[in-house]
Amino acid sequence: MAQAATTGGKLKRRRALACGLALGLGAMALTARAAPSALETRSRALERAHAAVFALEVQVVEGARSAKTLGQEREGSAVLISDDGVLLTAGYLVLEAETVTVVTEAGARLPARVLAYDVATGFGLVQALAPLGRAPVPLARNAPSPGPEPLTAISAGDEAEVLPVTLVSRRAFSGNWEYHVETALYTSPPLDQHSGAALFNAEGELLGIGSLALPDVQPGPARQRMPGNLFVPVDLLRPVLAELRSQGRSAASVRPWLGLNCAEQAGELRVLRVAEDSPADVAGLQTGDRITRIDGRRVAALAQLWLGLWADPRPQRAVELEIERGGRLMTVTVHAVDRAATLARATGI
Repeated sequence: MAQAATTGGKLKRRRALACGLALGLGAMALTARAAPSALETRSRALERAHAAVFALEVQVVEGARSAKTLGQEREGSAVLISDDGVLLTAGYLVLEAETVTVVTEAGARLPARVLAYDVATGFGLVQALAPLGRAPVPLARNAPSPGPEPLTAISAGDEAEVLPVTLVSRRAFSGNWEYHVETALYTSPPLDQHSGAALFNAEGELLGIGSLALPDVQPGPARQRMPGNLFVPVDLLRPVLAELRSQGRSAASVRPWLGLNCAEQAGELRVLRVAEDSPADVAGLQTGDRITRIDGRRVAALAQLWLGLWADPRPQRAVELEIERGGRLMTVTVHAVDRAATLARATGI
């Protein structure tokens, strides 16, 4: 029965690849009217790219705080980017990981170790501890522009997908957790298995890593929503890759952390969630609090809040928050910490 299930998974992945490549190359032909030789070259490039995307299975450390929101067991994708078995993925998949397993298309399960978890970019790096037998993909050097140029999103695993997508927008993104990047890639239609998925251009070069599914990826108000995904661009990886490999994170990730999730609601900033035993929790912040100022600066948007928090990058410092609760204004002092100091560590591989 297990063998039959495995065989069925392989066939499903192969069908997804065949259908995805056919749709993607068809879009290329209609868009670029490429010559047959060019289509063959692109087909081979996308086949190589697909071969470099692996399934990732993660078991996190017992008692890890992130398990409450991200789960004790996590699955996603990762893409091979170097000859020594280093794969790039979404950081939240490997946050507080105890064990990491890379799963090949043939079903082989290979142990891996976490090399980096980077708060600033949102990337994670893992390294397979056995040969993967595949060639790494190149990182794209030219950032894509929004438009009709066909791109391909690829995920791995039993529910693998190969999906032709278009880049709807390149713009900043602020998460409701303590995260902000100046450039993110917004694509449509949506890829269901987006966590750690790879976004490729027509030459099979890696453009970004899947992070989120969004109900609307358009840059402004529209009559009809356009669901899609957010990919973190490899533009953010290239300057810090060596640092991630050697230090486990970038220098920009050494910054104050409060333990807050917030949302913009009708031009106001409201606390959605306070992480248990976090600096914000210790300081008495509550769900529903309206944040009006940080360190004396007025804030009404997530970008303003997070950038204001990191304006003084010292991880361990006092942060002054002015909040409104029940119609009363009050000032709360939160003693921020380095996020890395709060994370559970694996006992071994």
